[in-house]
Amino acid sequence: MATLHHTVSPSTESHPVPSRRPRQRARRAGLVAGVLAAALLGTSVAHAAPGGSGPVSDARTAHEAAAAEVAAIAARVTEAEQTLQRMTVEAEAASGEALAARAALAAAQAEATATAAQLADARAAVESTEDDVSAIGREAYMGSDDAFGDVAILLDADSPTEVLQQAATLEVLGEERTKVLEEMERAEVQEARADRAARTAVAERDQLARTAADAEAAANRQLAAAQGTYDAVAAEKAALDAQLREAEIRLLTLQGAADAEAAWAARQASATASTLTAAGGAVPPTIGRVTSCYGSRWGTLHAGIDIAAPIGTPVHTPEDGVVLEAGPASGFGLAVAVEHGDGTITLYGHVNQMFVSAGEVVTAGQRIAEVGNRGQSTGPHLHFEVHTGGLYADRVNPVPWLTARGISLGGGC
Repeated sequence: MATLHHTVSPSTESHPVPSRRPRQRARRAGLVAGVLAAALLGTSVAHAAPGGSGPVSDARTAHEAAAAEVAAIAARVTEAEQTLQRMTVEAEAASGEALAARAALAAAQAEATATAAQLADARAAVESTEDDVSAIGREAYMGSDDAFGDVAILLDADSPTEVLQQAATLEVLGEERTKVLEEMERAEVQEARADRAARTAVAERDQLARTAADAEAAANRQLAAAQGTYDAVAAEKAALDAQLREAEIRLLTLQGAADAEAAWAARQASATASTLTAAGGAVPPTIGRVTSCYGSRWGTLHAGIDIAAPIGTPVHTPEDGVVLEAGPASGFGLAVAVEHGDGTITLYGHVNQMFVSAGEVVTAGQRIAEVGNRGQSTGPHLHFEVHTGGLYADRVNPVPWLTARGISLGGGC
């Protein structure tokens, strides 16, 4: 999603170009122009009239004009692609921050709930030991010749610790009674700790709630601000792609190709592209061209890899796991997150539709979704991420994870 991913047919526009080679289209156009110029001019110069006029000279002029047009359009296409890439990377980064803030908030809410339960248990323990201390007082009063002095120890003491200190001096309590008072002391300490932890957890939860809301609002503002420009640039690029196709076909016609359109389509099909492959029974996330890699661009992090493929192309989980989330995901449109046995989480964004739900157990190679173009996206593709330490906790380069499972990116990243 941090690059151009639009799917094309030979009759409308050109294929996408990997973002790590942003000048490839321009270079390709230049090479096409240069090769065709050499072929055509090398043949025509020998037959050109001395005066530089006639059919051959006209053909050469037309060829040069077509080559110049190809180069100019290719440069504009590259510029439009760069703009789209920058906008999608920035939008994705904003969306990722919002989703990470949500995940942190969910963890804080769970922590606050747990500490509240611990506090309730601690208070119940204190109440129980208080009842036991009352029983000790009654026993001391009813069974001791020095009952009034024993009870005074209990009533005058400010804490179980003080009772224990005085009782140890006066030897008015037996071993069992001493244990009860020690349990009460521990319970009160536990209650105090649990109370502090609960207050801290609630404060952190409230702060993270504000952070999550701010991140969500910032992402929405970024997307809203970018959408108009994004749509305009995308439309301009589509028009430029069509113009580039026509100019390149004219160039092939001038070269003498019998079927210039077929020759152009064949050239597009053979263009360099990194395609996922798998070995030893491994199943890649999807089948398509790697169009953008993990890494920083324009000051923001592209936290995954993009794989361009037609809408509806199956998306698989490469490894067994449990679905953590499956549904709307800010700038991703729709996304699925799967946690695997080692705690690693894989995320699949921009999907068209999902075939699993949260809590479902999935097996390696299972179809969990299909490639789509939802959210902030330059065209149909799958955005694939790997998280460690929890959902959105640490989004790492997916290449080592895929490589360890026999999945190659074909040198694309």
